[in-house]
Amino acid sequence: MKLLRRVLVSVVLLLAVGYAGVVGYMYVNQRGLQYDAEGPITALADTVLGGAEEIAVPVGDGAVHGWYRAPRAGRPLIVYYKGNSGSFSEEHIRYEQFVADGYGFVAFDYRGFPTSPGTISQQGMLEDAIAVYDWAAAKGFPMVIWGRSLGSGPSTYVASTRDANALLLETPFLSAVTVAAERYPYLPVYWVMQDQFPVNEWIADVAEPVLVAHGTGDVTIGVSNGERVHAIAPNKDELWIEPGAGHGDLWNRGIWGHARPFFERAMAD
Repeated sequence: MKLLRRVLVSVVLLLAVGYAGVVGYMYVNQRGLQYDAEGPITALADTVLGGAEEIAVPVGDGAVHGWYRAPRAGRPLIVYYKGNSGSFSEEHIRYEQFVADGYGFVAFDYRGFPTSPGTISQQGMLEDAIAVYDWAAAKGFPMVIWGRSLGSGPSTYVASTRDANALLLETPFLSAVTVAAERYPYLPVYWVMQDQFPVNEWIADVAEPVLVAHGTGDVTIGVSNGERVHAIAPNKDELWIEPGAGHGDLWNRGIWGHARPFFERAMAD
């Protein structure tokens, strides 16, 4: 019995040490695990974005880099907050469609992503998001906000502190820490995660109409996140749930066909 007790104690200690090691590793390396900041850069000259220009918006001791195009008369400017993977410039097909339909846009890389040097953090991303919004707002056009995936955090934060006409959330999370807890239920993520992006808290202060788009086949951010965000939005508009769509499918599945009339409704109010 004494031998068995010793063995059990040793096993428990080994498990505890192993668990602490896993938690410690994830804490130290969490931003490297959380963000996918590498990827190719598409040159503006390689797109069909006539009239668009490259911009550098001052932030902290540096700048974030992006593209800007003014809208046609009567159309708003879309402030686009990108997702987690790669550079904003990879999504130029979206911006080309915006411009073709008369919308303006501004899109950029947060600090630490391919075109914008710096270190990634939630605080830095929120500062970048506000700086770009304020830079665009100074142009004097009506403003609508579009946040995709990771961008649902900064976009909701901006909408909660600025006065735009509309907020569109594409594949949003309830919070980044909610997704982490769903993915790693055996880890104390609520205690150790630094960049939690509490959309569920920020959206309480969003007065703008909110459209939420998600797919039932999304394995990166489960569709229940989008459903819960929509449920707690103070000023709900459409909840578009696309059957079978994955995390990166909504553009090809027709999100622009929902976004454009949503923005038109918001502008008419």
